Amino acid sequence: MMPTLNEDQRKALFAELPGWKLQHDRDAIHKTFTFADFNAAFGFMSRVALKAEQLNHHPEWFNVWNRVDITLSTHDANGLTHRDADLARFIEQVARDAGEAGRK
Repeated sequence: MMPTLNEDQRKALFAELPGWKLQHDRDAIHKTFTFADFNAAFGFMSRVALKAEQLNHHPEWFNVWNRVDITLSTHDANGLTHRDADLARFIEQVARDAGEAGRK
């Protein structure tokens, strides 16, 4: 089984990924992204989906018009692993490239 991130790795991850929050009810991280319109949001999701498929590590997500809510956790490990960190970093880059409007 893949090990979950230790406390130091988690601190480094949150410092590197602003806006991501630890969920209260389980060992997962979450962030909401807001785009100019549906096309921008869907394009973002398409790019993330291609990478997720390549990594065989898929996000939990929800989309309404220009908003995309994403939750990451490694189900096999029952928590956060390097796979979530890697996918979150990629997601951040794609959001920057897509011109995410709701950056905080």
